Amino acid sequence: MVSIILEVTCSLVAWLFLYTCFCYWNKHRSYEWSCRLVTLLHGVIVTCLSGYVALLDGPWPLTHAGSPNTPLQIHVLSLTLGYFIFDLGWCLYFQTEGNLMLFHHTLSISGMIMVLGLGKSATEVNAVVFVSEITNPLLQTRWFLREMGCYHTFLGEVVDFFFVLLFLVLRIGGGALIMYVMVTSPDPSWLLKAGGLAMYLVSLGFMVEICCFIRRKMLKKYNSWTSLRSMNAPVKTNGHLTPH
Repeated sequence: MVSIILEVTCSLVAWLFLYTCFCYWNKHRSYEWSCRLVTLLHGVIVTCLSGYVALLDGPWPLTHAGSPNTPLQIHVLSLTLGYFIFDLGWCLYFQTEGNLMLFHHTLSISGMIMVLGLGKSATEVNAVVFVSEITNPLLQTRWFLREMGCYHTFLGEVVDFFFVLLFLVLRIGGGALIMYVMVTSPDPSWLLKAGGLAMYLVSLGFMVEICCFIRRKMLKKYNSWTSLRSMNAPVKTNGHLTPH
């Protein structure tokens, strides 16, 4: 247990050091810019690591819920836990996020601490990390595109499309499968099951926000299309069409 605490502490220090370096290298940018660079890097690294653990290294999360933690699972969760502690502290200090995101971070930290302390169930928690973090690089890319004035481009449309697609398929669809296996399996702790259900409810809350975003975006595109169509439509004057 001491080694795990040391590993999480080293992870936290590493993310803090990386954030400090980004702040130094981007003095002309905001603190949020540097924090989101850390978040982007964490999302890419942890998505690759947790995906490798869940899909290749094993054990398979849909059949081995509640199994003992493997060394690689412990390393990945320790790395992620250090990041979430850093990001939660940053969000509380700068007050940039709403209650839903703060609740998400608190649940994530509590769940990983519990799993590392119990010595089991890292299999399903690692899978949850994978389906949750895979959309994070796209989410940060959207923010950077917006900051650079490149969001309303074809690239922005592509990023939005894949963000929504991955969120619905993996975080909502895949997350539902993981939650079902976790809840129906007798091995995971009942407290971990409750935390997993709460985390999935948070994901559903994010889904509602995303659906509202899609609705606004589609209405905006429809209004732009109808406005353009009305401008290009020929106008009748005294029963005759006016020349363009």
